[in-house]
Amino acid sequence: MKKQKMYQLTTCALMAALMCILGPMSIPIGPIPVSFTNFVIFLSVYLLGVKGATISYLVYLLLGAVGLPVFSGYQGGLAKLAGPTGGYLVGFILTALISGVVLERFHAHAVATILGMMVSMVAAYLFGTVWFVWQMQCEVWYALTTCVFPFLLVDIAKILVATALGKTIRHALAKADLLPKSSLQASHI
Repeated sequence: MKKQKMYQLTTCALMAALMCILGPMSIPIGPIPVSFTNFVIFLSVYLLGVKGATISYLVYLLLGAVGLPVFSGYQGGLAKLAGPTGGYLVGFILTALISGVVLERFHAHAVATILGMMVSMVAAYLFGTVWFVWQMQCEVWYALTTCVFPFLLVDIAKILVATALGKTIRHALAKADLLPKSSLQASHI
């Protein structure tokens, strides 16, 4: 029991730290840059499951909300979180929840997990786009062409890489007997 709790605390902290490192790094492709936050969420889902991934992401959001520069472009604070693109940051909670539930429900089956991650991104895009339209008082088409369409292929690539990397890391952790017993079994990966 202690080993499991220690694993959960350590991996939640490590994944939140990884989000804080990779989240601000972004690739400018227009008014909204490509960030690696959702990539780390997908990887977290593999390593932590739905509960741990969601908690680690909430820790990341809290750190950003209090002003640490962990959001894209090395920004932080409530203004960024409540701003026009803040809905996508909040929407990533849905990404952790939906993709985590699907991963656990289908025992990390690759196709189901990839589809679940894609559905989770659609949910985050939907939430973020509604927020963006409300904040910017703009047309839905403008929001989609600015905030969603440029990111679709990149996000699919992130999902595929996170799936391959997540499976590899889980297999190595299981082989080293570092996964808690209640975690997904390595044989299902």
